[in-house]
Amino acid sequence: MSQRNEQGWDGVLAIWKPAGWTSHDVVAKARGLLRVRRIGHTGTLDPAVTGVLPLCIGRSTRFVEYLQEMPKTYRATLRFGLATDSEDLSGAVIERKDASFLTKSMMVEAALSFVGEIDQVPPMVSAVKINGQRLYELARQGITVERPSRRVCIYELKILTVVEGIEQPEITFSVTCSKGTYIRTLCVDIGRRLGVPAVMSELVRTESAGMKQEHCVTLEQIPQLLADGELESKLLAPDSLLTNMPASTAIPPESLHAIQGKGIGAAKLLPPPDKEGLLKLYRSDGVFLGLFSVDENMETVRPVKVFYSPGDQPNDSQSD
Repeated sequence: MSQRNEQGWDGVLAIWKPAGWTSHDVVAKARGLLRVRRIGHTGTLDPAVTGVLPLCIGRSTRFVEYLQEMPKTYRATLRFGLATDSEDLSGAVIERKDASFLTKSMMVEAALSFVGEIDQVPPMVSAVKINGQRLYELARQGITVERPSRRVCIYELKILTVVEGIEQPEITFSVTCSKGTYIRTLCVDIGRRLGVPAVMSELVRTESAGMKQEHCVTLEQIPQLLADGELESKLLAPDSLLTNMPASTAIPPESLHAIQGKGIGAAKLLPPPDKEGLLKLYRSDGVFLGLFSVDENMETVRPVKVFYSPGDQPNDSQSD
């Protein structure tokens, strides 16, 4: 369970990021409101994009790298017949074409054809580094460089609305994708498949690290939540969000060895792991001990991130 211990706030707080703010702006504001230095977000959102931005606070910052690897879901609107140098409406228009000939079935079929693993070329406005420089920094100087494509995955794409029969038809869709997927580039590529320019006209992130809009608070709500003593109820434990990882329980003396940073026998866990890789390890009373790695022979489990601290539960000595 997330909590406020003697070191301060600890857990994952989902913020509904407003338009016009960078992800760094949100972190800085939250840091000031909560008076906590250790805060990190789990995936950058462009300033114009709104939506779910999970903030890891306190010790939970140690899990940013795992939470940001989880799939993300967006709601996007794609406009055909228009292209910009930024691949969204914030950029300069570089091409127009009457796309009124596109039918609903053509647009839907083209969009759904991208489900699965695809190769993407990162846009020039992205934060990807080429020869030590971020692409958006080069773009601001009017410089365009070759970018290697990257393999990403579109897990699911659902068409929500279609507007056809006009010069610039639109589709709005929900897409669940892997880390590093550029939705603006996906929109451009869908248009390219149909032989017309295309641009992303709107984007909202609806889920990240398993957190959705109903889990979110706004920055404006935080002061009142603090005043009412209700902020803690909005914090989620990082291990509860890592739903893609298996879990096991360690009983004494293995639970004590685990928090001491020692390797423990995999066969002594309940249940014993059935594959190599990361797992969440708990004490017999449900206290989260941390992330551990199972070796390829599934014989030894070694600590990767020990999360437990003596102040977590009052009955530490009784449990171990």
